[in-house]
Amino acid sequence: MRIFNLKQHVTIEPELRLRAREFAQKVVDTVDYRDSNQRIREKIRLDHFISKIGEEAVRKVFEMYGCEVKGPDYRIYDGNAKSWEDDLFIDDVGLAVKTQSRSSAEKYGLSWTFQDSESRKDNIFNRPKAWVCFVECNDVGKSYNSIVYPSFQVGELIFKPPKLAHLQGKKRVVYAEDLPWKEKSEK
Repeated sequence: MRIFNLKQHVTIEPELRLRAREFAQKVVDTVDYRDSNQRIREKIRLDHFISKIGEEAVRKVFEMYGCEVKGPDYRIYDGNAKSWEDDLFIDDVGLAVKTQSRSSAEKYGLSWTFQDSESRKDNIFNRPKAWVCFVECNDVGKSYNSIVYPSFQVGELIFKPPKLAHLQGKKRVVYAEDLPWKEKSEK
């Protein structure tokens, strides 16, 4: 599923930002992140908004390369009915999308976080051949334009503890400098 080798710069149109913002506003009342010490509603809402922007950016890139893309999913699920499917399906192959805001990258380094606690764990850890795509979303200038990295299989990635002590033991992180890839020219 690695069909491009260069980081892709993606413009996020106002209608996509609005749709992502409306989704995040609706979903914030259906989630409970106390197990990862996240109780700040605005942070939860912003995280969902940024995540959906990342999914839209990845969708746009794969469609640009002629792939059939299913998703993002904008349905609102209640409690335990939440979907743990892949974020997108590219030519019927599942793809997880992980997005970090530029403002967070400036504070903590460009990286992407995965759940890894006893109470909640990303199921992608059980699937080393699963695909994941990483995105950096520019929230600093409020354009939300994004940079999409080539996709990787989970088994290729190096997972490390997060820099924030209160997240250690609950999350694992992939840092940009550890990606098993160096930007190459397109073939």
